[in-house]
This record gives sequence, C-alpha cells and structure tokens, in this order.
Amino acid sequence: MTTTAELLKGAAELFPDEVVTQAHVRHLDLPQDAGRFALITLDNGLDHTKPTTFGPASLANLNAAIDQVEKEAADGAITGVGITGKPFIFAVGADLKGVELLKRHEDALAIGKGGHDVFKRLSTLAVPTFAYYNGAAMGGGVEVGLHCTYRTVSAALPAFSLPEVFLGLVPGWGGCTLLPNLIGADRAVSVIIENSLNQNKQLKGKQVYELGIADAIFEGADFLEQSLIWTAAVLRGEIEIARPEIDRGDAWHEAVVRGRAIADGKVHGAAPAAYRALEIIDAARNGDLARGYEAEEKALADLIMGGELRSGIYAFNLVQKRAKRPAGAPDKSLARPVGKVGVVGAGLMASQLALLFARRLEVPVVLTDIDQERVDKGVGYVHGEIDKLLLKGRINQDKANRLKAAVTGSLDKAAAFGDADFVIEAVFEEMGVKQQVFAEVEAVVPEHAILATNTSSLSVSEMASKLKHPERVVGFHFFNPVAILPLLEIVRGEKTDDASLATAFGVAKKLKKTAVLVKDAPAFVVNRILTRFMGEIQNVIDEGTPVDVAERAVEPLGLPMSPLVLLELVGPAIGLHVSETLHGAFPDRFTVSPNLKRVVEAGKRGFYVYDSGKPELDPEVAALLQQGGTVLTEEQVRERVLDAVAQEIGLMLDEGVVAEAQDIDLCLITGAGWPFHLGGLTPYLDREGVSERVNGKRFLAPGVASVPA
Repeated sequence: MTTTAELLKGAAELFPDEVVTQAHVRHLDLPQDAGRFALITLDNGLDHTKPTTFGPASLANLNAAIDQVEKEAADGAITGVGITGKPFIFAVGADLKGVELLKRHEDALAIGKGGHDVFKRLSTLAVPTFAYYNGAAMGGGVEVGLHCTYRTVSAALPAFSLPEVFLGLVPGWGGCTLLPNLIGADRAVSVIIENSLNQNKQLKGKQVYELGIADAIFEGADFLEQSLIWTAAVLRGEIEIARPEIDRGDAWHEAVVRGRAIADGKVHGAAPAAYRALEIIDAARNGDLARGYEAEEKALADLIMGGELRSGIYAFNLVQKRAKRPAGAPDKSLARPVGKVGVVGAGLMASQLALLFARRLEVPVVLTDIDQERVDKGVGYVHGEIDKLLLKGRINQDKANRLKAAVTGSLDKAAAFGDADFVIEAVFEEMGVKQQVFAEVEAVVPEHAILATNTSSLSVSEMASKLKHPERVVGFHFFNPVAILPLLEIVRGEKTDDASLATAFGVAKKLKKTAVLVKDAPAFVVNRILTRFMGEIQNVIDEGTPVDVAERAVEPLGLPMSPLVLLELVGPAIGLHVSETLHGAFPDRFTVSPNLKRVVEAGKRGFYVYDSGKPELDPEVAALLQQGGTVLTEEQVRERVLDAVAQEIGLMLDEGVVAEAQDIDLCLITGAGWPFHLGGLTPYLDREGVSERVNGKRFLAPGVASVPA
C-alpha cells in the first residue's frame, strides 16, 4: 500500500515549480503551567503579497512536522499542538498552478487523498490540536483548521472562505464533510455554496466566530499571545467549549434543497461543482467522516479532469494576473500626473463617475452641464452617495467632509476646466453632440489635459477628428453600475499618443479598474459581442420562435441573467441604438429588430412584468410582437447563437480589436459578469466544438483552459 509520503513525493515530481511552504515546529511553555506546547507555523518564506499555499511538497513538509509532534504527544512531552501562519496570512489553499498541470484522473485523486491523509492526522493526535486563524484563510487553509480540536480567529482577519465552487471545484480536503458537522448544514451551505456563487464573497473574523467556525476571537495586535493564554485555560479545564447540537433531520434536508435552489438560480445546472458539493454535504448527515472524505476525493478528481475547473482557473488567472499587466499598454513612466478632473454632464452616469474619481483619486472633481438645475442635481447625487457611505461606516466624517468639498459643479467650462488634467465626457450618445462638447472643452483646458470619452459604441477617432490636438483623446468606457463592474475599455484612437494612453492606464489603476486596451472599432468588445448575442436571440423571436424558448435556449451557459432581462437592465432604447450603430458598420451580421423598435417606440422598459415576482411576458409587449412562421427548438437556437458569437470573436481577433482571445474573456468576465466556469466565453466555445465548426480552429491552445493533452 502506498504511504502518504510516497504519494506526495510522486505528486511533487509532477510539479517541479511549486512555491514550497515550510512547516516550522517550535516549542514554548504555555502560561499558568499548562505545559509544553508545539506550535507549527506555515510559511513560504515570502511576504504577505505571496500567500502560503499547499502543493505536494508543502503537504509533505506539514506531514513531516506532524510526524515530529505525533511522537512528542505519544511520549507525553507536549500537552497540545497549534498551527498558525506567517504575518497576515494563515494559508490560502491548494496551489492551483499544480492543479493545472495534472493530466490523469489517478494523479488528481492522489491530490485529494494526499491532503486528507495529512490534515486528518491533526484530529488523531494523543493531545488536543488548535488552529489559530491569524490572517487570510481560504480553501485548504480553512480545511486544515477544521481538522483541529479547537479554533481561534483574529478580529482583523480580512478574508476567510471556501471558494472552490466559484472556481469549479469542491472543498475536497474535509470542507464539505466537516463544516456541516461543525456548524450545521444550513450555515455550511451559506459558506460553501451561497458565498462562493456570490462572486466569491469573503467572511471577516467576526463572522467566522459568529458562525461557530471559531471557538474564540481575539484582537489582531496580540492575537497569538491571547490565543495561547486561552489555549492554556482550555487545557487546564478552566474553559469548556460547548458546541450546539446539530439538527440532522429536516433542517439538514432543507439546507441541501436551499443550496440546490441557489445553484439553479446562479448556474442553471450548467456547472457541476455546486451540485457535487451538495451531494457530499447531503451524505455527511450521519457524521461518517471516512465516507465523506472518499466522496470528496472522487469529486475533486472528476472535477479536476473536467473543463469547468480548467476554465475557472483560466478565468482566475486572467483576473488576478493578466488584469494587472494589460496587454499593449505603453510604458507607465510616460503617464502624466492627474491633480484635477472635469466631468462634462451631470446625469446619472456622469455623477457615478464623479463619485468614483473623487473617492479613488482624492482630487478636486468639477461637473458641468447645460443648466444650474442639472448641475445641482448631479452634485447633490454625489453628496448623497457620500452620506450613504458615512452611514454604512465605510468612511469617517472627516473623509466624508473632504470628499464633499472635492466635488463641485459649474456652468462655466473655462472656470471649471482651466486647470484640469483629465476631462471625461458622459453626454448623450450622438456623434455631433460629443464633437461639439470636445471642441468647447479643448478651447479651455491646458495643453497637457487628457480628453476622455465614455462612449459605448461611437468612433473615438471620428470624435477627435475636428480637434487641434486629437492625440490627447482616448476612449474610457465604463460599465454600469460603475461602482461594481471592474472593466474599463481603454480605446486608442488613430492619433492617440503614448503619453495620453499611459495617463489613461495610470488613472484606471488608481480607480482600481481592470483596464483592457481595445482598438477603435464599432462598439469595442463587450457591447459588440453582447449585441451579436442578443441580436441572434431577437432574430429567432422575430422569425417565429416563442420568447420563452429563445430565453431557455441559453440557460445551459449559466449566465448571470437571461438575454431579455439583460436588455431590460441596459434599457431597450440603448440596446436599439447600439444595434443600429453596429448594423451601420456591419450590415451583413448585425440586424435591427423591428420588434425591438416597436417596444422602444411604445415606451416599454422591457419585455417582462413581475406581478407574480417572476418575469412573465408583458401582455402589451406580446401584442406588439409580429413574428414569422419559423419555430426553432432550444438546441437549434443555442447552436445559432453560439455560432454567431464564435464568428464575431474570430473576426474581432482578425481585426486586432484586442491582443488575444484572453482579452475577450477578461472583458466578458469583468464587464458583463460572465461566469468563471465558462472562462469568459472562448474556452466554452472551444470545449463545445463551436470554434472549430465556425472558424476551423480553436481560440486557445490545448491546455490553456482545458486539460493538457
């Protein structure tokens, strides 16, 4: 039979570039004569910007440390064992770079088994074990602590989660089995399923304690010292930990049902991870840990060898790595400082931008508009949002006062923008209007000032074409809601110079946005793809397919919302305007739906009413629709929509709209909320064979977002 050490040695050979975590054992005398204590510290030797992870060699190091303390415990040389992390980091789970390299099911199974074999030894020592969650803990970092007898948590802990389902995995080193048996199935479903599928929501230290995951909470400043004093009291019998009785009856069953409803609402059955996790939670009801661990290992191996996880890791790498080094961005040393910002317009979008610039750049921001009432309304909106931040405790009174003082309004563009370094327009989406605005602004701003446009589909080059200095005009396209969606499409016009572009990227970074460089092509990236996607849905409806069939057709993608609900969010009038713009540019591929025109002309806000709480086709909209006689099945609709999108992405890459397919996916994830389990879109199109059927080749090389050949 293969030993744990042999298993891990074999796995380590598959992953030669692992950043190895050491498990240092030191001994100390506990206060109040509670005896000699062994403390294991997990540390990869790097600072907190490189969090500690568990690859095979790291697990082997922890295994060796447990060998040592196991012998000391058996000999009576120690009274307890603790495990903690380096400053600010406990541990953040399995090393995903290693997971990417796995090619065989048995190697994936070994990863699951190796983690279990090491971690569960902490629950079988001859003395009590303690996990001290001193800093960020995720995935396997959370799970190693669950195997201990007791846990403490730092009140300063910023991030604690089991994010596996978000990536396309399950918590497979004890999480699905141990957590519901510790805090009950309903709370475990919240942590494992709900938080994961809610954009990987993190818990803070206080929440970890309140959920019952930790038995005690201490302030960050002297966290370890207080944890050891508490440990001594536990070992001396002065503190007894009473944990609540777990309801293993109807409450457990209801929790699993709730978890399935959450998964259905988020991924519509399109990604297996959440459902596999729920199966394990369901099976853990009787407390049979060995059976639970076996189910975790099998689920881990199956999912590691599946496309969704590879897409999830690919998406994670895009957001964590590629987003921080935008392809094609000029040298950042060319960027000019921005000490004052002007915003042309004071409507909702302009006001959201003013708030964002003021909060992130902490510089004066001035709004202008055509009359005082609009200016006052815009400034009032920003001040009101600042008051909300103050009420929620997100900022203090001093910060609120400074932000309010920074955001002002003026009707006089010369007075407002005469010393501005960066002016962004957010006015009506019409070329003539925008050209006039830029001509007025150029006449009053300093020579070095950047002129940015928040256009969603118009040509930046044409907008700049009548200016004396077109080289300083740049597209700066935000996505709504501005405070939530991270994407910023930065558009280089034909004459935009490197210094202006570098300044735009510098500002984007300070705004904490994911900036992607895009060519000045109609509708840029996200709106072009979404318009082609929505256009095909509208085409099949116009031709005769029932609305509900067309909507259900794309459910297997697991998108955040259906196409017509998205249209409602965007606004049918804006959707129509973008489709008309793209029809003008590419009449052979982009249509203008006569039914959508009727909906807009009738002043309808969308296709649905919500009288029952669920979306139902508005009878007034149904009466407007004029359909042909061609009725397609869900499968036929889905094939047509995916073929259209694959064709469009292929053409965009041929045109050089972005550097690579990776940028398309980064845009869809951060600008349209497309799921991680799709990897954006191109890995899904590759996996389903659509890319090759339409374009004759894959978008990504095998192994980039799929199992290596």
